[in-house]
Amino acid sequence: MSMDTEVNKKVIVFQLQDEEYAVPVEQVSFIERMEPITRVPRVASFVKGVINLRGVVTPVIDLRNRFNMTETEHTEATRIIIIQLEEMEVGLIVDAANDVIDIPVQSIEQAPEVVGAASVDYIEGVAKLEERLLLLLDIQKVLTPEDLEEIKKAEG
Repeated sequence: MSMDTEVNKKVIVFQLQDEEYAVPVEQVSFIERMEPITRVPRVASFVKGVINLRGVVTPVIDLRNRFNMTETEHTEATRIIIIQLEEMEVGLIVDAANDVIDIPVQSIEQAPEVVGAASVDYIEGVAKLEERLLLLLDIQKVLTPEDLEEIKKAEG
């Protein structure tokens, strides 16, 4: 374990509505362009369906829907961030994946009671970087065990 891990946290920054969110780089397998999603019947509304990713059926979730934001048309910038969660991979649809950055750990603060549109339950902390405010997502909280059950249904 190198020393710099305590100084910086490497995250992938993505956009939802007007806010920037971040997830730890080690939870992200890869970032894909939007592709056709096969709908799956009888799953929660935030589970959009599945995509076939390199031969693996991967469930896809709409984070806007999960956070009760208005869903929007997908654009050129829309991305699917594939995250590793427990034993499975799940795709998260985001408005744009912006960049990979190092956040100084000391710039991360506890999340205030209300942060933007995402429920504070999902936010692990807030990082203030110059002009930017990054909301650090706690993926474990975004997708509860019950949600994972729903998602597994989608995998069929």
